[in-house]
Amino acid sequence: MKSIFDKVSFECSKNVTKSYSTSFSSAVKMLAPSIRQDIYNIYGFVRFADEIVDTFHDYNKEELFNLFEKDLSNAIQNKISLNPILNSFQHTVTKYKIPLELINAFMKSMKLDLSKKEYKTDDEYKEYIYGSADVVGLMCLKVFVNGDIAKYEELKNGAMRLGSAFQKVNFLRDLKADFDDLSRTYFPNTDLTKLDEISKQQIIKEIEADFEAGYLGILNLPIEAKFGVYTAYVYYKKLLSKLKKTPSLEIKNTRIRVPDYQKYGLFAKCYFTYKLNII
Repeated sequence: MKSIFDKVSFECSKNVTKSYSTSFSSAVKMLAPSIRQDIYNIYGFVRFADEIVDTFHDYNKEELFNLFEKDLSNAIQNKISLNPILNSFQHTVTKYKIPLELINAFMKSMKLDLSKKEYKTDDEYKEYIYGSADVVGLMCLKVFVNGDIAKYEELKNGAMRLGSAFQKVNFLRDLKADFDDLSRTYFPNTDLTKLDEISKQQIIKEIEADFEAGYLGILNLPIEAKFGVYTAYVYYKKLLSKLKKTPSLEIKNTRIRVPDYQKYGLFAKCYFTYKLNII
């Protein structure tokens, strides 16, 4: 029975989430049980695409990505895939009518990572951010609003801005790996070999504006999603706070992280904030 295969596929997406991001999987657990699996399904898909272009250095990345893209198209069209990650993703795409243009924009940005090393203009940078992060926020929002088109349109900007904030924090945190290991520069008009405090603070100011807009969206999210998204927001805000206090030279030479004991404290604080109806 296909239901057994679907169950196995869902477990694969859940395990991918737990294996690759303990922080994100913790936030997903704060979502209502009715929508958790669909967010696992989305994360599994975006993580696999990202891994192809970022980590499979000993293999033909372009060939693997093209095969993944073809399998993705077939999965959505046929509503089944022998790739369990794509099988679970197509289930969520079909269930919530996630637009193909969001998926295509994501794949376009991921494909850029195969060859593009530098983003010289704001337009290039914004297009990449839209495809790599904003549309992921919109895919999740489709799940959160469960078919409510008016609610989706109302919260669309906030979801995109929150996606942008998360991605830009990742860019700043992973500066060393992206620049040294992958020779990539995402921030336009910024010489990462000479990153100074002024440049760093300009980037942080931009991220803070995204967080502010994203927070307004969180306030109006359906109850099923609010706590989980707020938890992810608080975690990334903490990361940004640590990056803000870290000298630019140190950011270039190390990966900033939030220790586990601080994560647990943040999650506990989020829980009480939510229960007291402060958000």
